[in-house]
Formats: sequence, structure tokens, C-alpha cells
Amino acid sequence: MAGKRVLVTRALHQAGKLSEGLRALGAKPVEVPVLEIRTPTSFAPLDAALRRLDTCDWLVLTSANSVRALVTRAAVLGIALPQPGSIKVAAVGEGTAEATREAGLRVSFVPAKYVAESLVEGLAGGVAGQRILLARAAVARDVIPDALREAGAVVDVVDAYRNVMPEAAPELLLRAIAEGFDAATFTSSSSVTHLEGAARTAGIAWPFGGVAAVSIGPITSATLRDLGWEPAVEASTSDLPGLIAAFVRYVQQ
Repeated sequence: MAGKRVLVTRALHQAGKLSEGLRALGAKPVEVPVLEIRTPTSFAPLDAALRRLDTCDWLVLTSANSVRALVTRAAVLGIALPQPGSIKVAAVGEGTAEATREAGLRVSFVPAKYVAESLVEGLAGGVAGQRILLARAAVARDVIPDALREAGAVVDVVDAYRNVMPEAAPELLLRAIAEGFDAATFTSSSSVTHLEGAARTAGIAWPFGGVAAVSIGPITSATLRDLGWEPAVEASTSDLPGLIAAFVRYVQQ
């Protein structure tokens, strides 16, 4: 791993853990944040969802950003969390589960894999007839809500936050490309679409020649394939330690 240069695409305030993990292996992280977390265009849907939280059977959280957005907005509205005793929380990924617990919410279920099927199969007692609130980023893939609805659940999807591309991303990417890197890490579908957008804006050919794409999980891998980049390796567990382990696995092949 020594000397390997690895592109880190996470938001600036979240890049630290991944970069530190790579440095511990002797790799050199190249940080090009292509995500910036912002509030939703309108708080009205999120506010309405929080006010009817006690009517839901499940709250599904798909990222630590979702957790923070939900908790912050609930505080603004004066809505007490943790949630009413009747609602259960499913956290997709160990990182999301950790953030959920830190926010004082009890996690009832963490799917074994970051795939819709794992979430649907694992929800206790099945989901048919259950009302589920899914809090996530705006413009996220519909794989999870579609699968839950197909299983008979009533799903309300609410935008808890937005992922936007920082203005500096194309210029930072140009510099990174000039210096070169061996692999690019992707922690979400948004990190894929935003990096592709930054490359297009900067006039950089996509996918990057001679660069291995390291994916955090199946949904991110599907987005990479949709945009013409076959992942070199996919994490076995959809969290940062799993992503780092996948990079190690790739290097040691």
C-alpha cells in the first residue's frame, strides 16, 4: 500500500476518517470533495414527516447525514427525540447505525448488506401493511423504496438534505489528475455522479484510465456501471472499514 495514491471523494467534513485509515496503511489520500451537504430546498415535507412520526411503524435512515438532518430539524421544531416507543429504526450501514445511536435513538435493525433485498427481508415481521418513513438525500436512487412498496409497505420518502457539487471540485480534480492517483474510492451513488459531473465540467475523460474504482457497496457499484465504470473491487461490508479492506484486497490481488 505504501506510496499508493487514492482519491477520496467524500464531503470535506467527512473525509477525515477515510483519509486517516488510508494513511495508516501507508497510502496517500488525495482529497477532492465532490459532495457538499445542504438543507433541502423546502423544509415543509420533512417538517410534516417529523410531526407524524408517531404514525409510522419504521423509520429508515440511509446515512449519517440523514440522521444529523433529522435530529437538527426536530430540535428546531421542538419535537422530542428519541422517537415514540411504537416506532422502530432501521439504519442502513454500521456508520449510519453508529450516528443513530449517538443521536440517542435505539436501532432495531441493521441489514447485513447495503441492498434493498437485505433491508426488506430483515425487517422484523415483514413489511406488508407497515407504514415506513424513509429519510434520505434528495435525488437518491429509488431502489429501496421501490422494493419496500413491492413487499406491501406504505412508504413515505422525504428529502432530509441535499448533496450538491462544490464549485471548486472540477479545478481540484484537474490538479489531482495532473499529479496522478492509483484508485478512486466511492462511498455513495452521489459520489459517483458528482465526480463524473466534475470530470465533465473540467473536460477530463471518464472513466479515468488506469485508475481502479473502489466501491462501498452494490448500489454504488450499480451507479458506477450505469456511468460506464466497472468497479475493480466492492466492499464486503458497506462502511468505511469495509471500503478500506476492499482497497487492501485490490492491491494484494
